[in-house]
This record gives sequence, structure tokens and C-alpha cells, in this order.
Amino acid sequence: MRNVYLYFRKYFLPLLNLIFFSILSSLSNGADMYNQTDNFYQSNLVTRQPVNFLNQYQMKVAGNLFIPKSIITNQKYPAIIVGHPMGAVKEQSANLYATKMAEQGFITLSIDLSFWGESDGHPRNAVLPDMYSEDFSAAVDFLGTQPFVDRNKIGVIGICGSGSFAISAAKIDPRLKAIATVSMYDMGAATRNGLHHTLTLQKRKQIIQQAAEQRYIEFTGGKIEYTGGTINKGKITASDSPIAHEFYDFYRTARGEFTPSGSQPDLTTHPTLSSNPKFMNFYPFNDIETISPRPLLFITGDKAHSKEFSEDAYRRAAEPKELYYVKNAGHVDLYDRVNLIPFAKLTSFFKTNL
Repeated sequence: MRNVYLYFRKYFLPLLNLIFFSILSSLSNGADMYNQTDNFYQSNLVTRQPVNFLNQYQMKVAGNLFIPKSIITNQKYPAIIVGHPMGAVKEQSANLYATKMAEQGFITLSIDLSFWGESDGHPRNAVLPDMYSEDFSAAVDFLGTQPFVDRNKIGVIGICGSGSFAISAAKIDPRLKAIATVSMYDMGAATRNGLHHTLTLQKRKQIIQQAAEQRYIEFTGGKIEYTGGTINKGKITASDSPIAHEFYDFYRTARGEFTPSGSQPDLTTHPTLSSNPKFMNFYPFNDIETISPRPLLFITGDKAHSKEFSEDAYRRAAEPKELYYVKNAGHVDLYDRVNLIPFAKLTSFFKTNL
């Protein structure tokens, strides 16, 4: 037995320590590589630079421009715009996708939607879906005027709520040549009906009434109130829903937590109460068939609570279209789990269609 103990102590224990401290190191850098999450991924193959530009309403849209170090001077390249999840900012998921796709040779641009992150718009966290869609068209304006971008080869990736905003933009902006969504939320349907149509008409009317009354308070100088979003740090309990825990694990832990300058941690992800019902007038999938013949790719986890929205969009869309299920993936898994996100599928889609 003593020989076994000495063997364990000399050879096996140091290996266990190495594994343990490797995991700790990954966690301290904001990356949970044990579960293969890497929201804050950076690449030495790509340069990143902050940019900003004006949308059609003269509001500043902030973004990060990612350029492969391998590009050749005086050549033009296809480009991809990446939109962040609803309530998030470009540092959450969008930068990851933009970096990974830039590694594949695309010029990429992650953006903060108006009223969020570093983009203009007051009050902060306000809901205005038409303006969110406009930001994608403004991103096309910006990319299409860069000397190294082929303006006839610009595509878009919309993550979560940005999937519905990108589709809304593409319906009236033919310059978006290929549209991919990931873990898409139809923010209109989700707000009107809830997941799986669980929100009753009576409850919907109560929400609308509450928001309308809040407008009086804010109009007379009262306090802005917030709604929805992710449960704030330290407030989640075992009785909260699995979906609440799923979002909390990303937005309220080192895995994906990020507070933009000028905001506060307890306000991140929460839209204003008085503006949130504007989503009830948002119908991004109406006339989605008019995007054809430009291709659509809908990516969703086969275990995602949100897959109903990708499935609905796919049913309504005209060809060419594809609904792609990622096995064993939930909704938030496709924000940052690099072992599950189908980057090869996205690369093939855009190389074929741009």
C-alpha cells in the first residue's frame, strides 16, 4: 500500500493539481473552458478597433470592427454585421461571433443597438424596434463605404432578439445579401404572447395599462422604472424558472457579465417599463417571404426554449432557407459555448452566399 501511495503522490497528485489550476486560470480570465464557454475570446489573427457612425436619424451607433491580419491591400472582402442579444451589448456574444468569423477571412462589425451600450439614445435601455432595425442598415452604410469591403457582399448574424431586428431590416434593405439568425427571439411575439403562447390577453392588457400609467410618472419628472431582463446578482432562488437560471448563468456571472460605461450592474439587460410594450406592435416575420431570393439560415438549439421562433420564421420564409438544429444545445448555450456554436456552418453559409 505504501508503494501505491508514493506512486500516487509522485505522479498522479501533481497531474491533478495541474488540471485544477488550469481550470482556475480559465475562470479567472472570464472563460469557463471546462464547459467550453469563451464569451470574451480574443484572437491574435484579427485586429479589433472601436468605430462609430451615424444612423439615418443622426444617432451615433457604436461598434467594433474586426479585420483579419491576412487581408491584402487594395483588395475588397465580404463583410458580416453581428447583432447582440436583446438587452445585452456587443461585448456579450456579438464580439465572440465577430472575432471567430473574422478568423475565417470576413470583415466583421459588432454593434451596440441604439439605447444600449455605447450607442446613442435616451433614456437608456429604451425599446424602439424600428430603430434597432435601422442600426443594421446604418451598419451597411458604414461597411459599404470602407475601401476594403465589397459592398455587394454584406451579410448579417442576429443573435437572440437581434435575429428579429436583422430580419426586419433585411425586408426593406436589399443590401443585406445573406441573413443568419442564432437562438432567435421574435421580440414581438414573445412580448405579446409569452413563450408557447402562455400570456393571456387579460395579462397583456394589464402590462399595457401599467406601462401607460408609468408614462405619466416619467412625463412629470418621476423615476424611470425597468422591467423584464435577467434577475439581478444575488437575487436568484431555487424556485426561479430554469430559463431564469439559464440567463443568470450568463449575464450575472464571470462567464458573460459586462456593465457598459455609464450604466449600473442592476440595470443591465432591463428595458424601461414604459417603452417595452412597443414590442407588441413589432411583427418582424410578416412579409418575411419578400426577402427571397436572398438566403436565410436559422440556427437554434434542439433543446432551446426559444426554438419556436426559428421554426415559425422558417415556416413563413420562402426559399432559399434552412433551419439548422444544434444537438444538445439550449438557447444561451449558443451565446458563447464554442464547442456547440456551429461556426463551420456559418462560414460555409456566408462563403457560399457572399
